[in-house]
Amino acid sequence: MGVNASSARRVRRQRPGPPHQDPRLLAVIFVGGAAGTATRALVERALRAPVGTWPWATFAINLTGAFLLGLLLETLARSGPEGRWRRSVRLGAGTGFLGSYTTYSTFAVEATTLSLPLSLGYAVSTTALGGLAAAAGYLVARRLPRAAVPGVET
Repeated sequence: MGVNASSARRVRRQRPGPPHQDPRLLAVIFVGGAAGTATRALVERALRAPVGTWPWATFAINLTGAFLLGLLLETLARSGPEGRWRRSVRLGAGTGFLGSYTTYSTFAVEATTLSLPLSLGYAVSTTALGGLAAAAGYLVARRLPRAAVPGVET
């Protein structure tokens, strides 16, 4: 009985806690978020469109972000169980970078600046193509060979 209780305590200690209680993971998310925001600003500057016209920057950002998130999550899932390294990548690249790179709030505000037909087309195409982009990222990741990362715990 003593061995089982000791083993149970060890297993509990090895399980990672919630990310919001780990300062290292919060820092990873913060750095990823800062990089994602900076990247979004660069894309918005490069693809600036007049108010009332199709918001190409936000459209491109949200579709590429959906594709990359599908690719990232399936690649991580196929590379093995989530350990410390994979969790850091998922939170830093997924939650941090891609979470701040993509932008639902800007999408929603820009939709209100368009004429009704254009707004409906923008909303429907962004959500439908975003779903397809995420699925495409997933399918691309499924076609990649499984490869363990050397020196990384699983």
